[in-house]
Parts: sequence; structure tokens; C-alpha cells
Amino acid sequence: MRKFAACALALSVASVPAITQAQAADPAAAQIQRFDDALLETMKQAGHLGPQGRYQKLDPVLAANFDLPTMTRFAVGTTWSTLSPTDQAALVRAFRRMTVATYAHNFDGYNNQHFTIEPNVETRGPDKLVKTHLVSRSETTDLTYRMRQSGGAWKVIDVYYNGAVSSMLGQRSEYAATLRSGGAAALVKKLNTQADDLLAK
Repeated sequence: MRKFAACALALSVASVPAITQAQAADPAAAQIQRFDDALLETMKQAGHLGPQGRYQKLDPVLAANFDLPTMTRFAVGTTWSTLSPTDQAALVRAFRRMTVATYAHNFDGYNNQHFTIEPNVETRGPDKLVKTHLVSRSETTDLTYRMRQSGGAWKVIDVYYNGAVSSMLGQRSEYAATLRSGGAAALVKKLNTQADDLLAK
């Protein structure tokens, strides 16, 4: 599995042994547990699946666990409200494709990594923060998922890398520059090009 970077939306990985009773009782933590289980399954089949196979396997997983329309809106920022519904829909599709391609690219193998979830889930207004740790033989990476209820389920709306860096805020300045220079069509093209490059590697 490749090393994570916040700007690439490298959000989490691997599995967790058994979650604690406190974790199991919290629906947001339980959702992350299911997400990790699906990622682990993909990692173990990574070589056989290849990039495209991993993409196909992970696409419904991310759609079920991430509020991708909300994440797209957050990443685009205030310009979002000025875009037409058609442009907004196109950006959500491209953002989803880029996000799934990032996971398909990063989750390219398994080497006994494991993923732990802290038992205390913090509540901030309508959101919950689920704190996790990606543990490998050589390092531990802290990843905190910000989650909000959507359609009756808790879904990820942002991820904080090593406790501080928001993946959505990290993308906002880059996306804003593209929107200023070329509009929504340019950002859609940029996201799809990034997805193509990730899946080609």
C-alpha cells in the first residue's frame, strides 16, 4: 500500500481487530469499521484485481461511506452556489471518480497493516469525529473522520490527516484557481485527468 498524502484524499486503510463495545455502540464508528473491512478485502486482492478492478470494487464502498456531494461542495467552496445544477452534478461525478481512483491507486497491496479506532467518539454539533490510527511495522498515521448523518446513515464529510490537515480545505485553493481560469468544465477535466493518471500507474 502506498504512503498516504492529505492532498490526495488518502483517508484511511486496512482493518481493525475487534472493535470495543463502546465503538460498536456508536453508529459512526461502526460505519468506519465496515469501511475498513471492505478496504482490507480489496487490499488482499489488490494484485489480482489490478487498478481497474480495485476501482470497480471500491466505487460502491466509497459511495456508501462518504457523502461525496457534500465533500465536493466543501472542496469547491463558495463558488459552488454560483454554478448551475448541471455543472454541480458533473463536478460531483468527476470528484467521485477521482476519489475512487485515488483509493484504487493507494490500496495496491497488503503487508499486515492494521487499523485501530479510538473508543471515544467526539460530537461537534451535527457531526461526529471518529479518530483512527493506521499502524504498519514502521509507522503510525493518525486519521480523523468527520462524519454527518445523510440519508439515515453516518457518512464521511472530511478527513484530518495527523490531527490537523483537512483534506477538503487542502483542495479548495487548487480547485478555486482552476474554476477562476476555466470554469466548471476545466475542473471536471482536471479531476478526470487526475483519475486517469492514477489508474494508469
